[in-house]
Amino acid sequence: MKTLFKFLPALVLTGYASNASGQYKPEPSTEPLTLIKAVADRIIRETPFAFQLVLPAQSADFDFVKHVDLGRTFGLGKPAVAYALSQFESNADTSFIVQVSHNDGLKIWINNAVVYEKNGNRHVNIQPKERDIVLESSFPVKLRKGSNRILVKSETKGEEWIFYLQPKGALIEERIPGCPKLSIENIPFISPEVAKLSNWLVIGPFDGLQKAYGPEKEFSIGKLYTERGKELTWTIPKVEVFGDMIDPKPYWGTYYNWNYHTGGVAWAMAHLAEATGNKKYDDFSKKWTDFMLEKKPFIGYQVNTLNGFRSINHHLFHTPLLDFTAAPALPFIYRLNKHKQFPNRAGYESFVHTIKDYVLKEQIRLPGGNFTRETPRKYTTWVDDMFMGIPFIVQAALGSDDADEKSKLMDDAAQQILAFNQQVFDTSMNLYRHAQYSGSHAKMPYWSRANGWGIWATVEVLQHLPVAHPDRAKIMAYYKKHVDALVKLQNRNSGFWHNVLDRPDSYEEVSGTAIFTMAIAKGINEGWLNRETYLPDVLLGWKAISSSIEADGTVHNICVGTMSSEDVAYYMNRPKIDNDSHGIIGLVFSAIEVDKLLKKKL
Repeated sequence: MKTLFKFLPALVLTGYASNASGQYKPEPSTEPLTLIKAVADRIIRETPFAFQLVLPAQSADFDFVKHVDLGRTFGLGKPAVAYALSQFESNADTSFIVQVSHNDGLKIWINNAVVYEKNGNRHVNIQPKERDIVLESSFPVKLRKGSNRILVKSETKGEEWIFYLQPKGALIEERIPGCPKLSIENIPFISPEVAKLSNWLVIGPFDGLQKAYGPEKEFSIGKLYTERGKELTWTIPKVEVFGDMIDPKPYWGTYYNWNYHTGGVAWAMAHLAEATGNKKYDDFSKKWTDFMLEKKPFIGYQVNTLNGFRSINHHLFHTPLLDFTAAPALPFIYRLNKHKQFPNRAGYESFVHTIKDYVLKEQIRLPGGNFTRETPRKYTTWVDDMFMGIPFIVQAALGSDDADEKSKLMDDAAQQILAFNQQVFDTSMNLYRHAQYSGSHAKMPYWSRANGWGIWATVEVLQHLPVAHPDRAKIMAYYKKHVDALVKLQNRNSGFWHNVLDRPDSYEEVSGTAIFTMAIAKGINEGWLNRETYLPDVLLGWKAISSSIEADGTVHNICVGTMSSEDVAYYMNRPKIDNDSHGIIGLVFSAIEVDKLLKKKL
C-alpha cells in the first residue's frame, strides 16, 4: 500500500505543501474554488437566457420527419383538397420504407405511380419514442438514380389538415449518410431563394378528393386554376419563424439548452453558491430553472403546433428518456429541498411532481428494477442512467415528508445501484462497460465518463443512505473496488484518466478525470476511504484538471456527448472541445469536494 510519505515528491510537484495545521495549501493559481469561479463567471457572462427569432434551416436530407401543414397555409373549417409537390434526389437506385401519418384521405404518387392511398375519416397519429418518432402507416418506395417526383394529394374534412413523411428508422439526433434529398431546388424554374424557404410547393384548396384536378395532370408555373371563385397557383407552405439560441455552439455548447448536462451545470452552480457564499451562482441556477418554466409554453407551441421536432429544447416535450426528464430536473428539486419559500414555488412543485411520476411510473425498467432503454436495442442498460435517474430519486427521498415514502425511495435508489452493477459492472476489471444488451453480452469499452456517471450515482446514494441500510455494505464494496481499479489507471505523470480507461493510447480527458477526482475526494471527506492512501490520487487529479483551465475560465479537452457502441474506435475518435457542459458539471463538483478536502486537517 502506498503511503503519503512515499508520495510527498509528487505532492510538491503538483503545487501543494502541508502547512503547520496539517492542511495542504495549493498555489493561488491552482486553488480549486478560485479556478472554478473563473469557469462559473465565464458561464454567467456567456449565457443570455433569451431566444432570437430565426428561419429554421430547411434540410434537404430525407433522414427525419418532413411535414406539410396545409391547415396553417390554407385555413380550416371546410372540406377541401390540396396538393404538395417535391422531388427526391437519389445518388443511386434505391429502395426503402417510408412511414406516413395524416388526417382524412391521402394519395401519393412517385414518378407518376401511386404508392400510397387511404380514404376516410382519421386523425394524425404520431408516437414519440426515446430518440425517434413513429408514424402509423408505411409503404415501400423505389427510387431511381437522379430526380424522382413526389406528388401528394391531401384531404381535410375541416378539423385538421397535415401530413408527415419519414424514412423508417430515422432518429431525432442522427443523420443517415447517403440518404436521398427531398427538395424543390432541381424543379425547373424554381429560384434558389425559394428552394431555401421550403422543401415543397403547394396548391389549393380544391373541392373534393375524388375528382382529379389539374395539378395531377401537369405541373405548370404561371398557370391559374379557378376553384370556389378563387384563383389558385403554386406557392410554398406558410413559412414559420422559430425561437432559437443566441450564438449557438456545436455539440450542445450553450448553457441554456434543456438536457442533463446543462441542468447539471445549474445544479452545480447552486452548490457552488453554498461553497463560496456568493449568491450570484445561485442566481444563475434560478435563472436557468425559471427560464425553462417561463419558456415551456412557447417551446411546447413550437413542438406541438409548428411541428418543430428538432427545434430548440424540444426534449421538454414527449421525450421518454431520463436524460431529458429526471436529470435536468435536479436543480428544480434541489431548490425545493433547500429553499422553503421563493417565487413560483408552486410551479416548481407541479413540474417536479410530473417528473417524479414519470420516473416512478412510466420510465421502463428491467425486472431487477434498474432503468433501461429501448435504444439502440430493446432493452439496453446504460451506465449513464445511473446518474440520469438515481440522484433525482435520492433528492425526492430527501424532500419527502412521508417517512414511508422516503424509505421506499431510498430503497429504490439502493436496489438500482446493485441491479445496474449486475448488468454493466465488469468484475474482471471492476469497471463499468458503457452499456449492455439484455439477452446478450456485448463487450462495450470502458468509457471514462460512463464510469464517472456510475461512481457519481453510487456516491450520491452512499452519502444519504442510512448507515444501517441492508444494502449499504454491498454498495460500499462496489464503490471501493471501483475506486481501486480507477486509481491503477490514472496517469501517474499527468494525473489524467484516458477517454477509454484501459487504453493509454486514447486521449486524456477532463470530464471523467473531474468526476473520478470528486468521487475519491468525497470518499476521503466522508470517511469511506483512507486519506493517506488516496490523497495523492486526488491531488494528481486536480493537477490535471487545473492544467486544462485558462485564467478566463476556458476549459479544454472535454469529450462531446456519446452514444453507445461496441466499436472502441468510436470512443477513441470522439471529438473533444472547449467548455462543453458535459465536463463543466463534474468540474464544479470536483472543485468543491477537493476544496473541502484541502481544508481538513490531517
